Amino acid sequence: MSSDPATCRLCQEPLGATATADGHYCSPGCQQVDRTLDGEPSAAESQPAETLDDGLEEVYLHIDGMHCSTCESFLERRATNQDGVVGAAASYVTETIRIEYAPEEVSIEELETALTTVGYSVVPREELVTVADVHDRRWDDRQLDDMLGYRYAAGILFGITMMLPYIAVVYPVHLMDLLGTGDLAFFSGGAGPGDALIILPLFVILTSVVLFFTGLPLLRGAYVSIVMRQPNLDLLAALTITSAYVYGTIAFLSSNLNIFYDLTILIAGVVVAMIFYESLTKQRAVDLLTELTVSQVTDAHRYGADGTTEEVDVEALEPNDRVLVKEGERVPVDGTLESGSCTVDEAVVTGESLPVRKEQGEKLIGGSIVTDDSATIRVGDPPTSSLDALTTSVWDLQSSTHGIQRWSDRLSERVIPVVLVVALAVSAVTLALGGGVITTVLAGLAVLFVVNPWGIALSTPLSVARSIEAAISHGIIVFDETVFERLRETDTIVFDKTGTLTTGEMNLLGAEVPADALSKAAELEQHAAHPAGKAIASAVEFGAQARPDGGATPTPDTTGRVTDVQSHDTGIEGTVGGDRMLVGNLALFAQEDWAVSKEIEREARTHRKRGDMPVVVGRDGKAEGVVVLGDNPREEWEQILDSLAARDIQTVVLTGDDEAAASLFADHDAVTHVFAGVSPAGKTATIRRLQQTGHVTMVGDGTNDGPALAAADLGISLGSGTALASEAADITVLDDDLSSVEKAFELAAGARKRLRTNTGLALMFNVIMIPLAVAGFLNPLFVMGAAVLTICAVSLNATRPLIEG
Repeated sequence: MSSDPATCRLCQEPLGATATADGHYCSPGCQQVDRTLDGEPSAAESQPAETLDDGLEEVYLHIDGMHCSTCESFLERRATNQDGVVGAAASYVTETIRIEYAPEEVSIEELETALTTVGYSVVPREELVTVADVHDRRWDDRQLDDMLGYRYAAGILFGITMMLPYIAVVYPVHLMDLLGTGDLAFFSGGAGPGDALIILPLFVILTSVVLFFTGLPLLRGAYVSIVMRQPNLDLLAALTITSAYVYGTIAFLSSNLNIFYDLTILIAGVVVAMIFYESLTKQRAVDLLTELTVSQVTDAHRYGADGTTEEVDVEALEPNDRVLVKEGERVPVDGTLESGSCTVDEAVVTGESLPVRKEQGEKLIGGSIVTDDSATIRVGDPPTSSLDALTTSVWDLQSSTHGIQRWSDRLSERVIPVVLVVALAVSAVTLALGGGVITTVLAGLAVLFVVNPWGIALSTPLSVARSIEAAISHGIIVFDETVFERLRETDTIVFDKTGTLTTGEMNLLGAEVPADALSKAAELEQHAAHPAGKAIASAVEFGAQARPDGGATPTPDTTGRVTDVQSHDTGIEGTVGGDRMLVGNLALFAQEDWAVSKEIEREARTHRKRGDMPVVVGRDGKAEGVVVLGDNPREEWEQILDSLAARDIQTVVLTGDDEAAASLFADHDAVTHVFAGVSPAGKTATIRRLQQTGHVTMVGDGTNDGPALAAADLGISLGSGTALASEAADITVLDDDLSSVEKAFELAAGARKRLRTNTGLALMFNVIMIPLAVAGFLNPLFVMGAAVLTICAVSLNATRPLIEG
């Protein structure tokens, strides 16, 4: 528990106006979570919000080229080895590293230089706030994909040139020898090293280009894995291509026609081609997300001494500056409303679906939208935005949460030591049986490319690319190959309510109001900024409201003039066609001392308990009926929750709305818990608490969901969501279809089956070659035949659909 009595016990946020009566929680939602979920607070919960030591700063850097947990460890070590760096946390999932440093000892430029090494390139993370920016910098301007393309092209060009003598001479000679129609002595007998040296330079040059240029990404990954003592797929492939290269050079100098340059060329070219293919597939996924909403505010209208306004950068604002926020604009920074009143939509930050009325002296949250009237705010001290705080929280969570190690990398860790031990053992036995130095070395090298399962380095990127393509074809965008692994590990799935389980739009569900009163109410509501008012006005105007009595649909009274309009916190008042109209909730009618019958009051309270929004319509001092509004649940929500329950996955509903708005979901058998009135920080703390007992997937769509999406083991953002939500998530559903969540689980199951099958097929080379090598049939003809057969088998299996339909 927090030791600070001024902060919430669950989320560590300061206690405010919504604090519980006991003074321990910032909201009833946090209190409910803490008292419902078993377990002690996690380390992240129990500690106050982290602050940097005096004199330290932090920087977020985006690093191209990170693709595995080994990269994380390597770059963290590179960063912390720099003078002045006190901490670093990297995540290959988001290609981000967060560094805490002393600016007087080391500069950002020096950090960037230190981390730009062996193929990694650095971009300042603050320049990549949105997914659209990530697209512009990560893909359009980055050089990684272009270089991969050049390496692939070079591999094809030089590889074909090198393969010509193999096809024309080497393979036919070995085939003739196998059939007993030729003699290898024709090429090897009588020829000495001096003769071999005449042709060797050409072979070495062509193969070296493929090995050291085309295969450089593999060699770089192998180097990093060796430095970090974490064998991975790159090392698996690098062992094969380098051992075949060295074997071929020694064999050629020894007048031996078993030259395996062709294996080096084929594997380097094909594996890099698959990495290139995987990269292009991920690029396509990013390209599909460039139209997302941008929530950050970069400019502000600041008042000058003469009372005029000038547009300035938000970073130029200082405490106590006066800033004008026009209707429809976002509040640039946290501040206080200096005069008048306005209506503000805070959903992007708080998750509360209903706008609130703000009066002079009340606080406005940076990132919220002024929906009615304009606002003049006094900038707080320091000038910060709650939206920026959410963004920073997402960055912290993304960079500090390491990506899980890929299944294939874990397999590599177990296989490579075994291969090396076998190679040493074979070399030792060969030497003990009287073999010379060259024979002993060749025996050990042969083990490295015959026993080593290099095919896994081919099958993994191919399987990943094909799985990502399959997901895209179903409208599901995946960027990280471990997403499917994390989906399969999910024990609990957490759904945000507004915009996720519901449509996120206010709709007219019913109206028990006289037609003429409803028409005038709709005309009055055209002057309101509240979404409830707009829903009434739009529905009546277009004839979309439900009429319980089956009567004719009313239309707005366009002949009457709307005058003397007065906005209230929870409604609107005005004169329409000579009648004084009041539209709002029961509290507003009591406040204005308008009469409400017991029947209308009972109806309004009944609808509110159901989670809907009852709006009372009154005329000339008396309530005349109730209009029922609601954020409709998605049609497929029950089916989705039932299907997840069938997978033994617990469902939790988490929302910033009040308990009544979430009551519908609490009654469903598949829902384990419903937590209402939870702040963004509370959502993140709830995820942390749930993670104590299993793996948690979070589904949301709003900016306020960003930290929770990033904190979860897996985040899923619906296509209607904001840029920050999509950036924080690991999966984005393009078409805003909730059923795609279940489809993602189906794809994950199919991806695992195909990856495991491909891994088995990747071992075909070793299954064929090990017996042949033991029997003395180790030659380029059989080796290349087994390699081609393996590549074809893996490629054909990868073309099969992951799921039907």
